[in-house]
Amino acid sequence: MDCTTCTPRKAWELPFLAEPEEVAGLRRVLGIHLRIWGLQELTDAVQLCVSELVANVITHVGVGTPTTLAVSMNGTHLRVEVHDPDPRSLPTLIDATDDAEGGRGMALVTATTDRWGVELRGDRKVTWCEFAVGLDMPAGHGGGHRPSRLRAVTTETAAIDAISDLLHWLQAHGCDPEEVIDRAQRHFEAQLEQPAR
Repeated sequence: MDCTTCTPRKAWELPFLAEPEEVAGLRRVLGIHLRIWGLQELTDAVQLCVSELVANVITHVGVGTPTTLAVSMNGTHLRVEVHDPDPRSLPTLIDATDDAEGGRGMALVTATTDRWGVELRGDRKVTWCEFAVGLDMPAGHGGGHRPSRLRAVTTETAAIDAISDLLHWLQAHGCDPEEVIDRAQRHFEAQLEQPAR
C-alpha cells in the first residue's frame, strides 16, 4: 500500500556502556524518537522498561558492559531491545516480597508491555519488549484520521528539538556537534542523489 502521508519509523540502534549515568540519556533519546514517530503516549512505559532492562545488565552482567539499545517497528508493535554480551545471565520474573529491595524489575516490564522475551544469539543475548501502538500499519497514523498541517508543524518542531537534544548529548560525550552536523548534511545530500527504488 502506498501511503504519502505516513510517518517513517526507521529502525535505529545506540551502543552505550551500561552505567547508571547513561540511563537518563537513553530515556531522553527514547522520548525524542517516540515524539518524532508520533508515539509519545508510550514514552513513560518505554522509558521505564528500558531503565529496568539496563539496570539488569548493570546488576547481573556488570557496570561498563558494552550494550546496545535497538528500537524498531515489529508490525504494529514498537519493539525495544537491549543487547549485551552475556548469554548466561537471563532476566527472570520473580515474585518479590513486599519488603524486598529488588527483584521487581521484570514484573514492571511484564505489567507495562504487551509481551517480552529473551533471544540468545551466539555471543550475546537480546532482551526485548513490545508495545502495541494502535496503528493499522507500521508507518501509519493512530486514531484513523489524516495528519493536518498542525501535525506537520508539530513534527518539525519535535525534529528540531530532537536535533538540538542530540547535539547536546554528542557534546556531553566529547564529540564536536558542528562536525556531526556537517557529516549528517553530506550523508543527507548523498541519499538525495541516489535513485529511488
